[in-house]
Amino acid sequence: MSARGQASSGELLELVRSGRAVTRGALQQATGLSRATVGQRLDRLFRAGWLREGAGGPVDSPLGGRPSITLEFDDAHAVVLAADLETRHARAAVLTLTGEILAEHGGTLVVEDGPEAVLGDLGRWFAELLVKAGRQAGEVCGIGLAVPGPVDSVTGRVVQPPIMPGWDGYDITGRLARAFAEETGAAPVPVLVDNDANLMAYGEQRTGYPECSAFVLVKVSTGIGAGVVVDGSVYRGIDGGAGDIGHIRVGADALCRCGSHGCLAAVASGRAVARRLAADGVPAASGSDVRDLLAAGHPGAAALAREAGRQVGDVLATVVTLLNPGVLMIAGDLAGTPFLTGVRELLYQRALPRSTAHLDVVTSRLGERAGLIGAGALVVEHLYAPERVEDRLVALGV
Repeated sequence: MSARGQASSGELLELVRSGRAVTRGALQQATGLSRATVGQRLDRLFRAGWLREGAGGPVDSPLGGRPSITLEFDDAHAVVLAADLETRHARAAVLTLTGEILAEHGGTLVVEDGPEAVLGDLGRWFAELLVKAGRQAGEVCGIGLAVPGPVDSVTGRVVQPPIMPGWDGYDITGRLARAFAEETGAAPVPVLVDNDANLMAYGEQRTGYPECSAFVLVKVSTGIGAGVVVDGSVYRGIDGGAGDIGHIRVGADALCRCGSHGCLAAVASGRAVARRLAADGVPAASGSDVRDLLAAGHPGAAALAREAGRQVGDVLATVVTLLNPGVLMIAGDLAGTPFLTGVRELLYQRALPRSTAHLDVVTSRLGERAGLIGAGALVVEHLYAPERVEDRLVALGV
């Protein structure tokens, strides 16, 4: 925050949104601003439609008096669009600014068809979803997109993605903004892109484990990736490569889609399990096929999923020792009892007891919606960050 007595309108909004100061008096106390200055800066937020008055709070004074009027972030003034791309399937949704899903759609989108076609289809999905949600395109403040590859968070472009041929370095943000504008007739809006495991981790941590200061989510589907949230923020590394554990070498001979031999994803991903099942005569071609077989209680799929879990657990012993997380969440197509059992077997065998003494190993709470909720939250935290609020208020003329 700015020096005491210099807090901006954006910083006041952040105090209210976080719940740290939700009355005018509490804002004065937290910032050192005068009553008049707090009033002036709040007035801009009210005129923008970003704040509203709530119910009166308790009376703190023993002498009684009128209760303080609480302030609330008004999540009705705009909506967010979000999409979560997998290799052959995608989900899209309209969300409120506080993460409630108003309308959603899932369907086939093949990432190998290339960014031009896939992002154009997403633009059409978004237009249809806005109608379904009863919201106008002009209410959209931003779009969040989760993709199954490493992303440079500065440019929003994927960097050498092993399972996204034709996407390397492509201008995803520009194309998706154009697709939205073309399909709705609205002005382009900001588009933010991040890795799917990152956004799943962000969504899960914020909604289910907000007090956990070190949170790791591992997604095991077509590929394998991890998202890390530290002190409430996604840890991405210097260029978006953090968490790419699927390409750690584990000593096997199998050829990975990245072109190397012996990657974890080549032996323990949903695709790898499907390949082994198919070799045994079981019809399976993808992680989603394995998920369906596991749900049906197929013994061969369960045995291979447990073995894959042991291989992933061996790698996660190092991850846990390095990061010392409070929560390790397993998500994706293979995130069922057999795989989780295998993870726990090797993780607790290989990691030091000190690293696992306070560790919870769990499965996803949000399921297929985790990436959508994380993508929506990424947009909201970006657009309503204190350093951007002032420019947005000026643009609105308030």
